Amino acid sequence: MYVLHSLAVLCVWTMVPSPITGDNRYKQGDAVMLYVNKVGPYHNPQETYHYYQLPVCAPSQIRHKSLTLGEVLDGDRMAESMYKIAFRVNMEREPLCELKLSVSQVEELRQAIEELYYFEFVLDDIPIRGFVGYMEESGFLPHTHKIGLWAHLDFNIEYKEDRIIFANVSVRDVKPFSLDDVREPLSLTHTYSVRWFPTSVTYERRGDRLRDSSFFPKSLEIHWLSIINSMVLVFLLLGFVVIILMRVLKSDLARYNLDEEGTDDMEQGDNGWKIIHTDVFRFPPYRSLLCAVLGVGSQFLALGTGIIVMVLLGMFNVHRHGAINSAAILLYALTCCISGYVSSNFYRQMGGDRWVWNIVLTTSLFSAPFFLTWSVVNSVHWANGSTQALPATTILLLLTVWLLVGFPLTVIGGIFGKNSAVNFEAPCRTKNIAREIPSQPCAISVELYYIFATVWGREQYTLYGILFIVFAILLSVGACISVALTYFQLSGEDYRWWWRSIMSTGSTGAFIFLYSVFYYWRRSNMSGAVQTVEFFGYSFLTAYVFFLMLGTVSFTASLRFIRYIYVNLKMD
Repeated sequence: MYVLHSLAVLCVWTMVPSPITGDNRYKQGDAVMLYVNKVGPYHNPQETYHYYQLPVCAPSQIRHKSLTLGEVLDGDRMAESMYKIAFRVNMEREPLCELKLSVSQVEELRQAIEELYYFEFVLDDIPIRGFVGYMEESGFLPHTHKIGLWAHLDFNIEYKEDRIIFANVSVRDVKPFSLDDVREPLSLTHTYSVRWFPTSVTYERRGDRLRDSSFFPKSLEIHWLSIINSMVLVFLLLGFVVIILMRVLKSDLARYNLDEEGTDDMEQGDNGWKIIHTDVFRFPPYRSLLCAVLGVGSQFLALGTGIIVMVLLGMFNVHRHGAINSAAILLYALTCCISGYVSSNFYRQMGGDRWVWNIVLTTSLFSAPFFLTWSVVNSVHWANGSTQALPATTILLLLTVWLLVGFPLTVIGGIFGKNSAVNFEAPCRTKNIAREIPSQPCAISVELYYIFATVWGREQYTLYGILFIVFAILLSVGACISVALTYFQLSGEDYRWWWRSIMSTGSTGAFIFLYSVFYYWRRSNMSGAVQTVEFFGYSFLTAYVFFLMLGTVSFTASLRFIRYIYVNLKMD
């Protein structure tokens, strides 16, 4: 009952939007609430601060909007603004407030403008972004450095019938208020204008309108040439495995089975993978850890596939703030039972009897590194006053959900897996004494297929159909490579394939992390301690998740391949 109650609370908070956002309808003259959200450096996507931390127009009593879990995780901290906007009512040069800035506050604004701070407002769940000020540097001799504050904003809002479709902010016809050479307190008046424009875009298509008019540079494009190249690579690899490798196997099986019928001494003249048939299914060391890797990897395979499928089916709006975060939290809690079941079931098949320890290891294999990484990242955000630092109430809620939902479902899945386990299906008997492994030739095979190209930015990813295809290609390539490398290893009379099959494709995670280092230094303009810790902390977790997922896929493919070839081998 505690698990069901906690799960119900999680579903409500993560998936149900606030009643004052979303599909709102207005009559002419109705008040439209504009929320201020956050500010931060343009080139540091995860370094954000509350808008009212800057010396700007703020009400005497700040009232925050109730947020979903996904919005909180996304760093949103929305609060009511002083802007008065009425539906389909144009306004010109309306005064917002008169600010009296001290010298230190002017310097704070100047520093924010020099770091290219942008602000984010939210109107009817539509993000509105613009720069805090204006900076101009020109010439070498003489060198000019001008800094100005935008004291007036023009809001342009598009509507269709009784719904808001799009909104943005413009300073095209505005002259910035100069902050150069300010050495004493100053007073300035903030004003704003609101202009409404009819549009033919329907409410159902406003997500496309938002995507086509992004404040940030567009990076999410369909690279058809790369996709076609990837698909050709997949077909070539599949052809290698299915045609070439199967022909080699057919020749091996014909030769080995002919030798079996023509001689009474099974060991005489044997070589290659047949000679190790009594050792190939010898269980590896650290069985519990191996099973935990397979369990957590299976969980993340289900998690990733589930999110993509949910988006393709239109089960939630990807343009809503924090929608992906909410779905990920919910699915992670639900799929904990998969990790417990797979790990415990395989562990019992391999003859393990410490199933309680196996469940504890499974549930902490990802949660422990995640908690340690998150603790460091969150502490850095908290020390710098960033909105990316989670509030104490959110931390307690997530911890409670893990203790009352995630961990119990792992245990329940582990119990079902243990009780439903059967004997390990090994086509060959295993000798008590392990065979000596001959010296191996040195061979290095590296497949650099899936390039880490996730952009650390604010733009919503919407090409989930393409993402699903690429995800399937990645898993297919990983399985093909693992089968090929496993065959080469067995042909060298080395039966230690268990852990090596996981590492063969799971090592892609190491490449992903190395590419993230290259991306940070060569492909981005990120800087500062806050953004650096965030980037490398979660890049490490991303690489770790790919290691678990791809390692699980490669191990499963290798196990099925080995069972296939030894089932078709004639032996006494």
